[in-house]
Amino acid sequence: MSTILITGVSGFIGRALAEELAKRHTVIGMSRKDPGLMCKWIRGDFSSFEDLRKLDGERLEVVVHLAAVTGGCLERDGMLVNVEGTRCLMRYGLDRGCRKFVFASSIAAMGIQSVNCRPLQVPIPDEHPCGDRDGYGFSKFMMEEVIKYHHRQNPDLDAIALRLAAICPDDPLAPTVKVGPLREWALGSIAAMARSDAVRAFALAAEAPLKPGVRIMNATPRRAWAADPVAKILRGWWGEDVALSHYEKPGHEFDSVYDVCRIEQELGFVARITPKKG
Repeated sequence: MSTILITGVSGFIGRALAEELAKRHTVIGMSRKDPGLMCKWIRGDFSSFEDLRKLDGERLEVVVHLAAVTGGCLERDGMLVNVEGTRCLMRYGLDRGCRKFVFASSIAAMGIQSVNCRPLQVPIPDEHPCGDRDGYGFSKFMMEEVIKYHHRQNPDLDAIALRLAAICPDDPLAPTVKVGPLREWALGSIAAMARSDAVRAFALAAEAPLKPGVRIMNATPRRAWAADPVAKILRGWWGEDVALSHYEKPGHEFDSVYDVCRIEQELGFVARITPKKG
């Protein structure tokens, strides 16, 4: 049994993750709103050292950092909260002796908000370079750089950053993507994931044996959230700008747009809920 701090515990994923981990661990939640859970809750802002000091009497063995400003945020808010806030939280946790951190990053780090985004390759690798031009994705990428910076200072740090796509309720599930015009966030909707699978991914990461290093992992289903073959959808969006031969091989027509080999191999995570057709 470990003591696990979850930031953003009142959020869509945070509440469900706290309930799941509390079955096996001591969970402390931190958020500005009361999550209404049975676990211990600290009202506060993870980006404030003064608020973090409320945790001084607690034993911190694992930190799961879910709190953030999300897509469509102002550039300034993204940098202050997602970047500087993460630095503040990590500095506090590391100074307290915590060496295991799990982060909610985003596939937006590679630039999916813009219709002008073109990945260098598909399936998109876990650490695809940042191509964001809208602010939110850049803030998540810089958050990952903050994590790497702290690891250079603390080689025994174990940090896992899960690059999430759109997270939807288990019921009703998000609609599947069909051939159609390219829109903002399209590369997120084609890799949607049910909340229960997202919760399981974070739980597996939090409970994985300590392994010093920084691991950035795409966290999406291995099957694209698509009603039509992926090559047809992507060709409609990008023409011949990106090579799509992978999806034209027999048996790969509905593979994820994101490479999920690492999260499967290292954490044993495979999404259980597949999209409904249509």
